[in-house]
Amino acid sequence: MARILDKAAVQPRRSFNLATSFIIRRSPARSTLATITLRIPNNAQPNRVDLVATVGVRGVTGIAQILFRIFRDGREIYNTLQGIESVGSEQNYAVTFQAEDRNVRSGTRIYTVTAENRTANTRADVVGPISFSGVAVKVRT
Repeated sequence: MARILDKAAVQPRRSFNLATSFIIRRSPARSTLATITLRIPNNAQPNRVDLVATVGVRGVTGIAQILFRIFRDGREIYNTLQGIESVGSEQNYAVTFQAEDRNVRSGTRIYTVTAENRTANTRADVVGPISFSGVAVKVRT
């Protein structure tokens, strides 16, 4: 059994749209996709924060390797790598991933999801949608 401490969700882009797409920056630079804030009260241990992100991506050239990262207060807590193909194959992807952050300190916590292209001479764009949500729960022991 768990008790909800806080929840947050953002949806900076609601749909697929080539007209508003943007290039995913090449590593070590990164593109910030979404940010949420969760408040963890005092005496809320043990706890966990469940995070879910969905990002619409389009392959433009080559096979890009896109590194998605989640940061808590500027510190990386999760990452996953996704290959994105381009012309001659699938081009449009809805990449969804989830992460769990355990025993988070009390206070206001800022979670950010980013993307970066790890492969030279390739290009992938964010075309939407983008959504990012989190729920903090106190876990009963």
